[in-house]
Amino acid sequence: MTTVKVRGETIEKSLRTLKKKLDKEGVMKTVKAKRFYDKPSVREKNKQKQALKYRKKSRV
Repeated sequence: MTTVKVRGETIEKSLRTLKKKLDKEGVMKTVKAKRFYDKPSVREKNKQKQALKYRKKSRV
């Protein structure tokens, strides 16, 4: 579980820090992915698209 200690900081700065930590851990990405049900065929198609994107990125 991610925690952020507030020590004399503003709430906005603490929230920004929390959001950065959650994004770094991939929590928000997981929540968005599991928000709705994806059919297995759609899941596989997205997985292939991500793999292609990764291969193109690693090639450069």
